[in-house]
Amino acid sequence: MSSVIGIDFGTTNSVVAARRADGSVAVLQHDTAEVFRSVLCFWQDAEGRPRNAAGPRAIEAYLDDPFDARLIMSMKSYLAQRSFSETRILGRSWNLERLIAAFLGHLLAPFQDELAGAQVVVGRPVRFVGETADDAFGHRRLTDAFAAAGLPEVQLAFEPAAAGHRFAQSLDAPATVLVADFGGGTSDFSVLRFDPGPPRRVTPLGHSGVGIAGDAFDFRIMDHVVSPLLGKGGTYRPWGNDLPIPPGWYIAFARWHLLSLMRAPKTLRDIADVARTAAEPERLAHLVTLIEDEAGYALYRAVSGVKAALSGADQARLSFRHAGFSVETDIARADFEAWIAPELAAIAGAVDAALRDAALAPREVDRVFLTGGSSLVPAVRRLFEDRFGAERVVAGGEFVSVAEGLALMGQH
Repeated sequence: MSSVIGIDFGTTNSVVAARRADGSVAVLQHDTAEVFRSVLCFWQDAEGRPRNAAGPRAIEAYLDDPFDARLIMSMKSYLAQRSFSETRILGRSWNLERLIAAFLGHLLAPFQDELAGAQVVVGRPVRFVGETADDAFGHRRLTDAFAAAGLPEVQLAFEPAAAGHRFAQSLDAPATVLVADFGGGTSDFSVLRFDPGPPRRVTPLGHSGVGIAGDAFDFRIMDHVVSPLLGKGGTYRPWGNDLPIPPGWYIAFARWHLLSLMRAPKTLRDIADVARTAAEPERLAHLVTLIEDEAGYALYRAVSGVKAALSGADQARLSFRHAGFSVETDIARADFEAWIAPELAAIAGAVDAALRDAALAPREVDRVFLTGGSSLVPAVRRLFEDRFGAERVVAGGEFVSVAEGLALMGQH
């Protein structure tokens, strides 16, 4: 049994950590993996019974039968969206809380002994994803999802503050720290004052967040490289006049959590209708095939892999093939950084907002701690080095620091 369990339920990945009675913290592993993919898959077995799985087993089940399986991704991105109430899967209605509870059941199943009697601390973003996001609604929905999973007494804490607690373990003197946590769907920032004690004290000074992070960077690659090959920017002639192909299709296609909505029969019919008079109908035919064949997951993996490769190289190749559609192109880091300039500007604005909330100037921040996958993007790190100086910026625990920090926060 553990004294505290920290649960980082993420847009892309989830991590569970435990604080033992002796104060040590360990990430709880599934098989040999610390990180568990935040995906669900639904299908029917040979006898027609509904089945579901999460994490790597969900991906395996989906790849075994992508035509009849239903893959659910980026559930966290819907939490603060009142427009998402429910979806139908294999003839049954599922609201978001039940979907997340089903995922949590798989995530936490191996750790029931650790959970018995433990205090549970769950991370939440400072700002939830979405232009119309209702943060209070997202907070309540997240709490309800954990209650539906059998954990009605969880405490919620800001994810960057949790990462800050983890970083503070390395401090031996008082310090003011800006923590930047880059998830799949949000970028969150906390300014914290640490006094190592004894007793150890942590004082929150300011917070901010923006619904932009790794998924938005992937979107830019999709939007600039892949979507034009599927008809984006093209025209069709319904009444003898050239009209632009609806751009909304490509916004949805390029975002993980919206792709499943494009399988609606009406959307597919609309694309087919436009293709009849399109200047390049074969491109729209490829779009329909990728949607119908549920090939989006494989495409997203290829795109995300290129993004990761560009963190260590000036150029990377995007290579993808499916049913006659192919992408073979080199992407330069300089182009990628130009594409994500709007996201970088929004992140910079959120950093400034956190400093304003803390009533501090950049020179008054002693250390900057970056964590999360997008902290590895050179342009992101450069943003902080330019503001605070390279000597004050450190990074680490890209995928586990929030969960470990949540477990540490329990003692406070």
